[in-house]
Amino acid sequence: MPRAIVSGTGLYTPPYAITNEQLVASFNEYVAQYNRDNAAAIAAGQLSAKEPSDVAFIESVSGIKNRYVIESEGVLDPKRMRPHFPKRPNESLSLQAELCVSAARAALEQSGRSAADIDAVIVACANMQRAYPAMAIEVQAALGIQGFAYDLNVACSSATFGIQAACNAVESGSARAVLMVNPEITSAHLNFKDRDSHFIFGDVCTAVIIERDDPRQRTDAYEILSTRLQTQFSNNIRNNFGFMNRCEDTDLHADDKLFVQQGRKVFKDVVPMVIKLLGEHLKDNSLTPQDLKCLWLHQANIKMNQLIVQKLLGREASQAEAPTILDEYANTASAGSIIAFHKHRGHVNVGDVGVICSFGAGYSIGNIVVRKVA
Repeated sequence: MPRAIVSGTGLYTPPYAITNEQLVASFNEYVAQYNRDNAAAIAAGQLSAKEPSDVAFIESVSGIKNRYVIESEGVLDPKRMRPHFPKRPNESLSLQAELCVSAARAALEQSGRSAADIDAVIVACANMQRAYPAMAIEVQAALGIQGFAYDLNVACSSATFGIQAACNAVESGSARAVLMVNPEITSAHLNFKDRDSHFIFGDVCTAVIIERDDPRQRTDAYEILSTRLQTQFSNNIRNNFGFMNRCEDTDLHADDKLFVQQGRKVFKDVVPMVIKLLGEHLKDNSLTPQDLKCLWLHQANIKMNQLIVQKLLGREASQAEAPTILDEYANTASAGSIIAFHKHRGHVNVGDVGVICSFGAGYSIGNIVVRKVA
């Protein structure tokens, strides 16, 4: 059976950066206006006054200092608090596909491959722009790739689940090489009016090339040694937006149509699940946590990552061992661990073993154990 390798990665970073200071200023202006507009109802106990946000609070609970977005004016407008994306005609390349093409071309260039070398496209992310036609098929057409394409959604674990699907296609022989792309337009599903979550997400797109191993063509290649996935249902992270909302005769702009989470419950539930699955996965491959050169973890919360690594290794890890990109990119849903891998694998030497790990809504966890082979 042919072995699968990761031969290239690509990253698209949006043009607009929003600092915590900018985001808090906008949010607090919205809060002040809301409290003024509803002063009578608040005084009568019919409504609760909204509380302002704080830069120090954001950085202490999350480790986030900045995020990139596709459009910033709408996000920072206290009267709008959401991005503004002009509607595109069906004949034009969709916004999500546009991001995919940019990241995909970077991954193809890094791997030394062209569209002619790719047999399949998987677009894997937390939120698709539309139900159909599949985003992946549009990306396939835009890049001139033959073969097949499909979309995949497992929230923040979409990328690792997508890598496993690509690995299966390569090892079964149904594809020589697969392009797996993660276009995360998280600013569109984030409630910028919610103090507990308005700072969490940023936009980005990552891409990964998974292909059949050929020792003659290896350059900065990583053999996929093993994958392990796990899911367990939970309502603690949820987004109720969907095509059936229009049939419910409810507010299409209600808070539950955006990202909602019970953060403390998620932390308490997910951290031990990740530690247990990672430990068991490594043991089944005759590896220990100490054998890992690097852990490219999901980038949701700095405290979650620190605790996971500390429990696994029995000590704190360096930035090289467990790189963090949260401070610059914020939580980018499924793309976070791929950004960490893309930007922080230069110190890994041939023969070194590492793990790409995701965890998020579902609950869902995905582990990809890799070894550098070139």
